[in-house]
Amino acid sequence: SPPAPSPMLYLCIPAYNEAPTVGLVLWRIRKVFEEHSREYEVIVLDDGSTDATSETLEPYRDVMPLTILRNDERGGYAAAIDTLARAASKKTRYPRRDAAIFMQADFTDQPEHVPELVKRFEGGADVVVAEQDGVPANEPTAVRRLRAVARFLVRGAAKVDGVDDPFGSFRLVRIAVLRDLIKARGDTPLVNGAGWTANLDFLLALRPFARRVEAVALGARYDLRPRNTRVRPFAGALDLYKFGRAHRAGRVDTSPT
Repeated sequence: SPPAPSPMLYLCIPAYNEAPTVGLVLWRIRKVFEEHSREYEVIVLDDGSTDATSETLEPYRDVMPLTILRNDERGGYAAAIDTLARAASKKTRYPRRDAAIFMQADFTDQPEHVPELVKRFEGGADVVVAEQDGVPANEPTAVRRLRAVARFLVRGAAKVDGVDDPFGSFRLVRIAVLRDLIKARGDTPLVNGAGWTANLDFLLALRPFARRVEAVALGARYDLRPRNTRVRPFAGALDLYKFGRAHRAGRVDTSPT
């Protein structure tokens, strides 16, 4: 019998004022797939950018499979993940076979690490989470401060078997799992919170629908992007604290129904 077709990969990238890097991220994604042949499409959400993000993206339509979505006004990170997840879910023809990969547009998440996520997906994982392994290069002070308290603030709320670091943005999700979550939530948001809280909330929302969740130590980079971090340690810590408190009180619903 002929070999099973390889999965279609939808790379989902939220972008807000990322003109200096988003084009280079796309170029590096293109190079990755020239070396690791897979069907793929990039979906970028320009989330109300006020810089040249829109103009930077346009030429890439001609050289790679690229869909550009736009918000006239910024909707925020959680809403961007929601929009991208629903867009990938609508595009696929084979939800059990295909996957969505969520990553940032600022070089924090490395396109060259995509094959590592795909390898574990093709090995049977429904969700693959990239997590930190040690201290990242040039980690900003704000990120280091938030990382130091994040797990404590959400204690009892962040337990996902096999995952030590549930706060990163870089992860792969089987689209059948996304569709199950979308069906369960309907028109209500798939993701709540901001920044790290949104990443944690997304993972917890996916967990009930995934048969297998795996983590791989890939590590974010902070030494390649030209802008300062958007992490605000006090605001991020307060958001995580509120999420953890609500979860422990049973006010955060992560069940399938």
